[in-house]
Amino acid sequence: MSPVIQEDARARLITDGPDPRPVPVGLRYDPEKPRVVQVRLPGGVDWTFGLDLLERGLRSPVTRDDIRVWPCGRAQLVLELHSPDGVAVLQFDNAPLIRFLTRIRAAAAPARPPASAPAATTTA
Repeated sequence: MSPVIQEDARARLITDGPDPRPVPVGLRYDPEKPRVVQVRLPGGVDWTFGLDLLERGLRSPVTRDDIRVWPCGRAQLVLELHSPDGVAVLQFDNAPLIRFLTRIRAAAAPARPPASAPAATTTA
């Protein structure tokens, strides 16, 4: 069984104010639940959603239920979370998200046996 993969990231909380506020965000992937990721926001608020939503959101806008994800330029991603309490909009740099997804793919890849040398052939 592969271990849980976690990545710390910083996001910018977009508000009505003049400047976005930086916030620490935790990203988590549990191989026991291989199709989902968890985003932990300050205050212990967790959002769980499909891994594919994060992957696809890096390339094009995607919406599922109360979550919208879309690329913002070439180097950022926006994550919009809707709840009965309101809407949170977070802007991430792509680098920690891509690093997180790369670690997930590497852990999920089936172990491959080492490549063997081609069998020797003889000619008569």
